[in-house]
This record gives sequence, C-alpha cells and structure tokens, in this order.
Amino acid sequence: MTTAHVRPFALAPHPLRDVVLGEVHARPFHPLESPRRLLHFAFMTDPARAAADRAAVASWCVARGIAAPGEGAKHHRAHWVNGSLRWEQHSEFTTFTWEMSGASDGFTPAAAAVASVMEGIAQPGPLLVAADLHLVVGGDLDELAGLFDPASLAVSQVDGAAVAMTDFRPDAGGFVRILVVDQGLGPARAGALTQRLLEIETYRTLALLGLPEAHRISPRIGEIEAGLTRIASAMQAESGLVTDHKLLGELTALAATLEAESARSSYRFGASRAYDGIVQQRLVAIREREVDGWPSIAAFLSRRMGPAMRTCAMLEDRQARLSEKLSRAANLLRTRVDVEIERQNRDLLSAMNERARMQLRLQQTVEGLSVAAISYYVVGLAGYVFKGAKDAGLLPVDPGMAMAVAVPVAVLGVALVVRRIRRGHGEP
Repeated sequence: MTTAHVRPFALAPHPLRDVVLGEVHARPFHPLESPRRLLHFAFMTDPARAAADRAAVASWCVARGIAAPGEGAKHHRAHWVNGSLRWEQHSEFTTFTWEMSGASDGFTPAAAAVASVMEGIAQPGPLLVAADLHLVVGGDLDELAGLFDPASLAVSQVDGAAVAMTDFRPDAGGFVRILVVDQGLGPARAGALTQRLLEIETYRTLALLGLPEAHRISPRIGEIEAGLTRIASAMQAESGLVTDHKLLGELTALAATLEAESARSSYRFGASRAYDGIVQQRLVAIREREVDGWPSIAAFLSRRMGPAMRTCAMLEDRQARLSEKLSRAANLLRTRVDVEIERQNRDLLSAMNERARMQLRLQQTVEGLSVAAISYYVVGLAGYVFKGAKDAGLLPVDPGMAMAVAVPVAVLGVALVVRRIRRGHGEP
C-alpha cells in the first residue's frame, strides 16, 4: 500500500502557536525506580538572574558532555552516570531537582553531605526551598515515623500504593525531609507522586511569602484607618474653605500612601492565592487518605496554611475597602469645597452687580451734569451769535431774551443727542 503524498501545511500559524501547544507537554513526569533520593532546590529569580542561570546550566552541561538547554528554554533534563538533573524556570523562581540512588532506610547520608552536587552551578538567587525526598521500598511505618518530629508529623496514604510522611521542618542542614514508602507504585506512578509532593512543598512555601508582607503592611493600614477616622471627625466638627482644603490635602496623602502600599503588596498577595490554589490541586491529585494515628498532609497544611492565607486575604480586602472609604471621604470633601467656592463666587458676583449698579447711577448722574454743562456752553455760544446779530440789526429782540428762549431748546437738543448715543451703545 503506497502512502499518498501529503502537501505541507501552508497556512500561516500564529507566532505563539508552538509555545501554547508545547506548554501542555512541559515538565512531564519521569519514571523512578525505588529506592531513590531527590534533592530539590528552589531559588527566587528575576528575568536577569533567570537568563544568567540558563547560561550557567548550559555551561555545566557542556563541560560534562551533556545536552544543554536550548536558547529560551524553561525546563531541561540532564542525565549522567549517577543520576539526573531536572531544571525548571518559573515566573519568579527556578528549581533544581537532583535524582540519585538512595538508601533503603532513608535520609542516609545526611542531605548536607550530598548537596555538593549544586556547587558546580552558580546559585541563581536567594534559596527558598530545600527538600530531601526519599523513595524507599516497604518498612515499618512506626519506625520510619520516628525519623520525624512527632509534634508536626503528617502521614498520608497516597495514590493508593504508597505512604508519604513529613514534618515540614528543616533538619540541621536546612532540608525539609519527605519520605515516600513504596507499596507497589511502579516507576511511572512513583515519578508522578514524587514530583507532586515536591511541588506541594515548593508552592506551599511560596504561598506563605504573602504572610510576612501582610505583617509588614498591617500597621500601615492601621495608621491610615486612624487617620481617616480623625479626618472624618474633623469634617463633622469644622467647616470652612481653609479647613476643608487642609483636610483634603491630608486625605489625599493618606490615599497616596495606601495606593503605594497596595501596589507593593498586590502582586505578592495575588501570587500567594495562585500558589495556594496549586497546592490544593496537588493535594487532590495525590489522592491521599488518612492513616490511623496521624494527621494527613492536607489536614496539617489546612490547619497551618489556612490562617496565613486568610490573613493575606483579609489584608487585601481591608486595603480595598479602605480605598473605597478614602475615595468617598475625598468626594465628600471635594463637594464641600466646591459648594463653598460656589458660595464665594455667588457673593463675589453679587458684589460686582452692586458695584455695577452704583457705577450706572454715577454714570447717569454724570450724564445729567454733562447735559447741563454742554447746554450751558451751547447757550453761551448762541449768546455770542445773538449779540452779533443785534449789532448787525438782524435781531429785533434783546440778546438776553433770545438766550433765555434758547436754553430749553439747547437742553432738549443735547439730551436727545446723548440719548441717541446711549442707544447706539446698546444702553436703555
């Protein structure tokens, strides 16, 4: 049977298509044979540190003749004779998981004695997570539980074929120890289970980073709330444009402080919520059941992590509600300031109107006087005309009598001219 020739896919793909499709297959589970030991590290990084770390891992691989991660790669698995390294980069942290042969009794030798595997790679950032996970075959659970602090020991039947136990406490070398007792997992399930348990340890630690941030900003939120209460009381007791302007300035300063704190903490609180969600998903995925006599891993984390997550959520909600209160108070103060300014503008306009009326009366008075003055000069000029006409024999009456008769005529004529000029200017 011949294979029909298939033309190449000619449609132009989205530039992110390969990235999106590849994400589904990123960070796959790898099978593990029991017994096995995994040293897991998580370092906080930023984009610059992540780029330097990728280059350092690539150099480490090349020096040992191992395939190096490609440019821009976010995860890589390197194998050598005695084990393997799983390297992964995330948004704000990078993990190294070293897989090596393990002892059947667990935690021997101490993790600090074999942690030298990290010395060949430069530390990419501050260390946040260090876990020592042992996958062992069988064993007495009571004896194995004696390796941990009984006050915080959590034990769970997981994945139907294993028992996981940990006390979530760092040992003398700084490693949180996790013991997985294989009761018939098989390599594939063992690889998936160990990776999920390490993710629970990693993400529960990252989720708890929000708690110190909550403790840091809690006093600042209290100060802002006290300032808002004081300003609200002053708004009830005092009023006036100067006072309101002062209170508005103080309120604006409080709002700016709150927004700055909110901007600093919002990412951390949001990340804590996301990491806590991943922890809950991984707890569901391992399908744990309680083992008589011990609390389960989920119960332990719920009791210890739950209050911390609620504290972060409470502080975030407190910030949001305080921001709304500050906004309402600022709007109220601005309304009071606007009303006061409008009242002052009204008084100013009233004063200006009164001055305009006074100016109008003064103008009318001046116009009346100007009519009299102009009429006086007009009659005076007419008097000279009358005297000249009398001397020339053209005026049969006395010039004084003629001037007396000319007075009302001159006044009426000047008044009519002034009125016409005023109407030309649009005045009544």
